[in-house]
Amino acid sequence: MQSFLLANDLPLSRIGYGTMRLIADGAWGPPLDPTAAKAILHRALDLGVNLIDTADAYGPQELERFIGETLAPYPAGVVIATKAGLARMAPAKSEPLGRPSYLRQQVEMSLRYLKLEQLPLWQLHRIDPQVPLEDSLGMIRDLQQAGKIRHVGLSEVNVAQIEQARRILPIVSVQNKYNLTERKHEAVLDYCTQNNIAFLPWYPVAAGKLNAPGSKLAAIATRLGATPTQLQLSWLLHRSPVIVPIPGTSSLAHLEENCAALNLTLTPQDLQEIESAVAP
Repeated sequence: MQSFLLANDLPLSRIGYGTMRLIADGAWGPPLDPTAAKAILHRALDLGVNLIDTADAYGPQELERFIGETLAPYPAGVVIATKAGLARMAPAKSEPLGRPSYLRQQVEMSLRYLKLEQLPLWQLHRIDPQVPLEDSLGMIRDLQQAGKIRHVGLSEVNVAQIEQARRILPIVSVQNKYNLTERKHEAVLDYCTQNNIAFLPWYPVAAGKLNAPGSKLAAIATRLGATPTQLQLSWLLHRSPVIVPIPGTSSLAHLEENCAALNLTLTPQDLQEIESAVAP
């Protein structure tokens, strides 16, 4: 599988796997179907996916525990990415929480549940407007220096926030909502491309909302021998070499469909047609 070298250190498969879809809407509770969830995690690795993205807020903590029980000890090269700093209070209800003591606690819990001695990629889930970023990331810098975290990323940030964070510690990834029709983070993506920072778009295929039969996108997909989902993922991969989509699914068939997008080559004309097909 194609790869992106994170921080000139860790190869990431160009398509990762986002785990949140394994649990109920609102990211609350354990996996809906544990047997199927285990099969999907193992199949992702079989397909060459080595980036598994999760967060302490998923469950909360349920998915980290499940991943550790299912995959540890991890095969060589597997990169577990987790997040903290967004406290889930109830289904579909969460708020930023960036107090240093809380982040330290969550890192320790992530290590325990994921059965890791070091988190390969830890990401600040949200910046807490009530806590100076220097305080939040200062604690993470200390944990990184202590060997508990290998690399650090951010989620849902703008360029100014990335630059502020980079003055505190190295930032190797950004995880923002981005897909073919939701592109408000173009400036962030361009910044990441210029600085070789991995850009991990979440919600990369808009949860299938663009896959309507008979649509212009479906017609292009048919002509190219692909599916609308594969067109959307391939468009992302062509958009920038630092993009690593993390589509989530609870279906083995959809997982395999997502990974097959890597085999699709689009011409500049194809890319223009795809963008025009979903333009407002």
